[in-house]
Amino acid sequence: MPSRRSFLASIAALPLLPRSGWTAAPVQLALAPLQQQIAPAQYGKTDLWGVNSSMPGPALQARQGDRLKVQVNNGLPQETSMHWHGIRIENAMDGVPGLTQDPIAPGAEFTYDFALPDAGTYWYHSHAQSVEQVERGIQGPLIVAEQDAPDVDQDLVLMLDDIRLTQDAAVDPVFDHPHDMSHAGRMGNVMLTNGQIEARYPVQQGDRLRLRLINSANARIFALGLQGLTGWIMAYDGMPLTAPEEIPDQLLLAPAQRIDLIVDVTADAGEDAFLVQFERDGGYAQASFPVSAGTKSTRNMPAPLPPNPDHAITLGNARSATLRMEGGAMGGMRAAEWQGETQGMRSLAQAGQFWALNGVVGRPDAPLVRASIGETVKLTMINDTAFPHAMHLHGMHFAEVLPGGRLGPLRDTLLMMRGETRTVAFNAHNPGKWLLHCHMLSHHAAGMGTWVEVTA
Repeated sequence: MPSRRSFLASIAALPLLPRSGWTAAPVQLALAPLQQQIAPAQYGKTDLWGVNSSMPGPALQARQGDRLKVQVNNGLPQETSMHWHGIRIENAMDGVPGLTQDPIAPGAEFTYDFALPDAGTYWYHSHAQSVEQVERGIQGPLIVAEQDAPDVDQDLVLMLDDIRLTQDAAVDPVFDHPHDMSHAGRMGNVMLTNGQIEARYPVQQGDRLRLRLINSANARIFALGLQGLTGWIMAYDGMPLTAPEEIPDQLLLAPAQRIDLIVDVTADAGEDAFLVQFERDGGYAQASFPVSAGTKSTRNMPAPLPPNPDHAITLGNARSATLRMEGGAMGGMRAAEWQGETQGMRSLAQAGQFWALNGVVGRPDAPLVRASIGETVKLTMINDTAFPHAMHLHGMHFAEVLPGGRLGPLRDTLLMMRGETRTVAFNAHNPGKWLLHCHMLSHHAAGMGTWVEVTA
């Protein structure tokens, strides 16, 4: 394959997020194989799996307070399911095979029907054989608009991904390579924005943009910056900040995380502004914004986004639990429990299992913690491995407990770097069995998953 620099010369325009016409239920999502041009034209199209004949799938769009009904039709050669990432959803609709539903067999269908209590930037993706199905394209944005949305000139979804292609532009078919499973996860060699090598969005000087950044990659942590754009962080993982924050020189976006930005175009007419992705050898254009002349004057800092419903976190009487991450290459784990037996690392590796949570490989029979509705759960997470992990809680959002007992912003996915110990807390307001796992998808497939239960 050509180098990434060569790929960046092939630029594809993408449609903008519509400013109206929010999707009404019911919605049909057809999952099926397709061919799509990813590499430059001389390489031909790539065989993928898509949603409604595209990869990523269409942006599902609704308004806060709506109810979304989605019929998923499985035309794939594998069982599947659909998870609605970040939505504080009814448990039966969460889309986790073996925990909240049976998988959808090839040729079968399943209808998801759930309320949308929160505005914000979310996404949907397969939660069955996810290392392969998400990589091949079973993913898409889910945008829930505020009843009183901010005044911007364009509202843009940027779904950031990578994909591993062979020299003939085919998807690398080895999804269980031991190196991927035991190290940092499956990393792609081609960077994508909304399924294209580079997105271009025409703007005018002085335009105000809402950028909804979604990391849908298997394992890549995107290090991002802006050029010719300046502005504010408005929300993490769909949850608005109480006050906008100035955007730092570099943002880290872990797998499954989202960041909402409001930015003003400061580049001169005739130039390009950029969303930049930093790698070891420099920065590359993840998305480009060709700038034409405009007449807009400088605007003030935007007001905070309207808050979503609050579920108070009270640390004084919190139920406490600990989650220790173990295993992987260069880790100290020698043995762990798997399928009811203690097994050594050699036996686990031969079975494709490399990671453990609290000494257990894979989802255990008993929950990590069981809480009653309304209780606060305080969870201390210890990354005793040589690699980062993006820990995602289904069904609820948590806040990091900071020094002095202060609470950080609400999130549903926390990036834990090697050797870190961090504590989060959440209000157990949503009844059901909720998955807690690493969203480096190879890590989850190789043992890094548990669950919590909230009882009425």
